[in-house]
Amino acid sequence: MKLTLQFLLFLFSFNTFSQTNLEKEYTKKELYITMRDGVKLFTSIYIPKDISTKNKYPFLMTRTCYSIEPYGEDKFPEYLAYNKFIEKDKYIFVFQDVRGRYMSEGTFTNMTPQVDHKTKKDIDESTDTFDTIDWLIKNIANNNGKAGQYGISYPGFYTAVGTLANHPALVASSPQAPISDFFFDDFHHNGAFLMSYFRTFPVFGVQKTTATSQHWYENQMIKPTSKDGSVFYKGIGTLKEAVDKYYKDNFFMQEVVNHPSYDDFWKKRNLLPHLKNVKHAVMTVGGWYDAEDLTGPLNIYKTLEKNNPKTQNTIVMGPFSHGGWALEKGKHFHNDIYFGDSITTHFQKNVERKFFYHYLKDNSKTPVSLPEAYMFDTGKKVWNEFTSWPPKESKKVNFFLTENGKLTNTKSDINGFSEYYSDPNKPVPSTMIYSEMNGFTPRNYMSEDQRFTANRPDVLTFTTEYLTEDLTLGGEINAILDIASSSSDADFVVKLIDIYPADEPENKDKPNVVYANYHQMVRSEIMPARFRNSFEKPEALTPNQSTAVKFRLQDVLHTFKKGHKIQIQVQSTWYPLMAVNPQKFLENQYLANKEDYTKAFIKVFNDSHLEVDVIK
Repeated sequence: MKLTLQFLLFLFSFNTFSQTNLEKEYTKKELYITMRDGVKLFTSIYIPKDISTKNKYPFLMTRTCYSIEPYGEDKFPEYLAYNKFIEKDKYIFVFQDVRGRYMSEGTFTNMTPQVDHKTKKDIDESTDTFDTIDWLIKNIANNNGKAGQYGISYPGFYTAVGTLANHPALVASSPQAPISDFFFDDFHHNGAFLMSYFRTFPVFGVQKTTATSQHWYENQMIKPTSKDGSVFYKGIGTLKEAVDKYYKDNFFMQEVVNHPSYDDFWKKRNLLPHLKNVKHAVMTVGGWYDAEDLTGPLNIYKTLEKNNPKTQNTIVMGPFSHGGWALEKGKHFHNDIYFGDSITTHFQKNVERKFFYHYLKDNSKTPVSLPEAYMFDTGKKVWNEFTSWPPKESKKVNFFLTENGKLTNTKSDINGFSEYYSDPNKPVPSTMIYSEMNGFTPRNYMSEDQRFTANRPDVLTFTTEYLTEDLTLGGEINAILDIASSSSDADFVVKLIDIYPADEPENKDKPNVVYANYHQMVRSEIMPARFRNSFEKPEALTPNQSTAVKFRLQDVLHTFKKGHKIQIQVQSTWYPLMAVNPQKFLENQYLANKEDYTKAFIKVFNDSHLEVDVIK
């Protein structure tokens, strides 16, 4: 766990320590910048030593809750930017601990609520961004009057909300793997709780008591007891029991437990309604296999596009896991799946560097020569350019889940159904990668081989014939289920799977992987039936009554190749990725006791289908 946490902090805060040439090229300043309410935020500024009245530089800023270490003006990180091309271009690099974190003053709030109608006394993350940029422009000599910002994951949220600062010097923002709404990103999916995040809560739910350069929450991290992480989750008991044992005093976990539905607490932390009047260039970046924040980048891009049609707004989605574009691996794999060579370098050199160089060093008045949507096809394994996302040229196509296990484009004339037996005491496993369950968050399951669930009695499978031509899904996916359960509540998990041919060749870089008949997960999502009509007001199911459950899976760009099959799997448990639904309706599902766990027979009727966008 410790190594995983350190890697996360490195990835998002660049805190790899060694004395490097940076100290020869930069002067480091550490100082407090005072916000409009008097709170002081600790800031590190790395200024090129060749800066002068004739050689001016722009600012490139990252604001983070993950520490801006190393602390000390004589201590330099190994890198100032994970993108070596950006670092070579030279900027005035700025890093800031946000309120309540590490060396900064104030109280930390997860997803600080945004204030739309501000007075001079109102503060939020966008005002902190404004005040920081304003101070930098006025106090750091020989800057060129321009500022940009970027960050990955939580720093991606601070970048996204920072777009609302509306400071005239802010000309370029790149939210990367940003959170948009904690009820749908990271800690929940459609309000269902991610049990696999259970180990992360000390990072987000323990307040520091003084300014510190140390990770004050580390003594509350749950240490692995076995290399097999499933041992912990099998013995943890109900979510209620686990919370009582580990997190009675964790303020964020208590907020989660006390707000089981989409009430004002969560709505105030939804960034999307506030993304208006953004006038500078924005490039949102995400990964198709981002198990943490796939919803955020897509929704932030779409919302910016809808609310700010004249803004230079770009989206980039690659074959990456969470923040995977920050680390070049040479041969690029996600779990077992190979996507090509030097994909990170391509993005960093030809996309990210180009974006910031153009707006910060070249001409911020004209659009950069990048496509509106630069998207990686995870089936053909090539980059594609689109003038809009979802693509305007895509057409809606339905795939029906018929009772004979077939997946077809034709609705059955028979009023039949498929049925499975769901037992919360024996949940369907979410992965066979047991070591990953000890990690900070799981990642590889997003493209994992699903053969281990295909023949289970508590999983329904629906499969096409072998495809006679390539089929490209590009855009949105909607699940429209017609179900009936013998219980008063249930979750519904839908997985979209690419089945490889029986003669698929092996990969010498993965000698122990059988690619013949590989069932690669392409996309997946969960939906609690309790929220089928409203996330604000949950409703019980009427046992054995036909009920519509509709929800959106995250977008996709994937070509199912000729000779492959398309499969849909449907199930109601997915553990330990997701907390177990007791399948008995409760006002607060987090308070379920073991005796509330209810076995159920669940029917999926023939008119159930997936609505997908197909690019011809």
